[in-house]
Amino acid sequence: MDANDRAAIRHKLIEQRLALPNRLDLAAELQEVLSVWLLRRRETTIGAYWPIKGEFDPLPTLYRWGETHPHRRIGLPVVDKVHGTLRFHVWYPGCPMEEDAFHIPKPKDTEEFKPQLMLVPCLGFGPAGLRLGYGGGFMDKTLAEMDPRPAAVGIGYAHGFLPLLKPSQLDVALDAMLTEEGVVWDREG
Repeated sequence: MDANDRAAIRHKLIEQRLALPNRLDLAAELQEVLSVWLLRRRETTIGAYWPIKGEFDPLPTLYRWGETHPHRRIGLPVVDKVHGTLRFHVWYPGCPMEEDAFHIPKPKDTEEFKPQLMLVPCLGFGPAGLRLGYGGGFMDKTLAEMDPRPAAVGIGYAHGFLPLLKPSQLDVALDAMLTEEGVVWDREG
């Protein structure tokens, strides 16, 4: 397989992630890594994602982060089909939800906001802040257009490390990368 055949790499990584025999244990470890990493952060608004295809679920950790300070807000993406970007709407456990065009749950009729920090799901990741997502470009385009740009933190399992991954033309570098093994890199730390 070519090191930059992104479609083949995506397919392989999804299969591997779904087949991880200890994925629940890895998720618990990554919950702890994220929880500790958030302790030193000053942002009060975080844009996250609804986990699909075996992705790590950051929402339990974010809920605990949010409940300690009532002014903190968590958002989930809503696709802006016209611009190919994401908008973030407030999410909380039990809030009204509906499916988007990709059959992914999104908040229904909650307030929109601009996150100061975005948790970005990673199928794979490479050196120097590279991320491999599903190929739609929504996260990269959203990050590129947001002003001010939020801190972008990749979240994924360590099995997705791709040392030979090369950037594509539209890739936006991550500011940090977290796996169940810890902080892989952090431009601020």
